[in-house]
Amino acid sequence: MSERTRRATKAYRNQAFLNSKDARILRILAEYLEPKSRFEYHNVDDTIVFMGSARIKSRERAASPAEIRMSGYYEAARELAFRLTQWSKELDPKERRFVVCTGGGPGIMEAANRGAAEARGMNVGLTISIPVEEFDNPYVTRELAFHFHYFFMRKFWFAYLAKAVIVFPGGFGTLDELFELLTLVQTRKMTKPLPIVLFGTDYWRQVIDFDALVRHGTIDAKDVNLVHRTDSVDDAYAWVVQQLAEHALGQPGAML
Repeated sequence: MSERTRRATKAYRNQAFLNSKDARILRILAEYLEPKSRFEYHNVDDTIVFMGSARIKSRERAASPAEIRMSGYYEAARELAFRLTQWSKELDPKERRFVVCTGGGPGIMEAANRGAAEARGMNVGLTISIPVEEFDNPYVTRELAFHFHYFFMRKFWFAYLAKAVIVFPGGFGTLDELFELLTLVQTRKMTKPLPIVLFGTDYWRQVIDFDALVRHGTIDAKDVNLVHRTDSVDDAYAWVVQQLAEHALGQPGAML
């Protein structure tokens, strides 16, 4: 065997090529196909997505008055995820319906994964590689912990599997994800029913003035009703379960 033959490398083992701009489409496809394979293997049909700030601390970690005040949202997300997981586990012994899914980070994301884990339910974490300090969210189910490079592929998996979305107070990332979903629903690019909860009425009233958008004629009055506003875990739970029972229970599986 010649020296040249021994050194030959197959294209799919060529790391320099796989990491190059010419192979970008392969990396994008990998972030579609690898999660798809895992979701199918673990029988995850669809999800309830929790969104919110990574900066909100749990009650036991909160120190300042502002942190203590905002920690109520952490505890609410934790309780709501716990109750929705308990409900979903009773639906089908084989398929996993309405699995709690988050961005896999700290804050509200940790709270929702924690609540689902405390209910002994599998839950999903869709993390993204960004230049910030490393964090640890130990509550994500290990087999369903994903790590993305491309924001748009991560957003695809949020939207494609979601049958409901619950949005807690958050910053740029939360707003970005919320408005992308609202745009998909408003323009009917997303044809499935997607109940969206805005949890924390005072926060959202200050941060987004939907009524001003109506007054300026940039959205229709009916678009304001694309979201359900509440401050109550009981109300959020009851409304989401009702919406899922009416519009999603008989249609398992991912869809847009």
